[in-house]
Amino acid sequence: MGRGKVELKRIENKINRQVTFAKRRNGVLKKAYELSVLCDAEVALIIFSNRGKLYEFCSGSSMAETLERYQRCSYSALEASQPAKETQNSYQEYLKLKSKVEVLQRTQRNFLGEDLGHLGTKELEQLEHQLDKSLKQIRSTKTQFMLDQLSDLQRKVRMPKKFSHIVIYYSKITV
Repeated sequence: MGRGKVELKRIENKINRQVTFAKRRNGVLKKAYELSVLCDAEVALIIFSNRGKLYEFCSGSSMAETLERYQRCSYSALEASQPAKETQNSYQEYLKLKSKVEVLQRTQRNFLGEDLGHLGTKELEQLEHQLDKSLKQIRSTKTQFMLDQLSDLQRKVRMPKKFSHIVIYYSKITV
């Protein structure tokens, strides 16, 4: 008798998510090893945890050689249709953009208070300074918004009584 179907969605409980990650990571690493032994296949597996920790398996002599082989195979079709220099430039641009995305994702996690363990004192102080600066800007914008609302209300209160029914009617239309 098999197990029931598992609904694939993010596990909200942090501890359960970590336990599931560890079990499934070990399972996929074991399967990669079994595939390489049983089928004499060259297998490379790279896993990054949500905290940025690296887990890898390579059945070949080195991960670098396997990745180099992958690049040669996956980009050979592109090289046939594009000049080599253009392909190299596109790949370099891709690597730069990928690196920027990773930095932005790490920064976003840091702003949310996650993944702070690898940061030093100086980086934590910079993060704190940036958050303080952002908070001041948010408070300033909020204060300006509230002052604008207050002045609008004060202006409405000072209107003559004969036009008050027009203001009420107009405010009902815009709401």
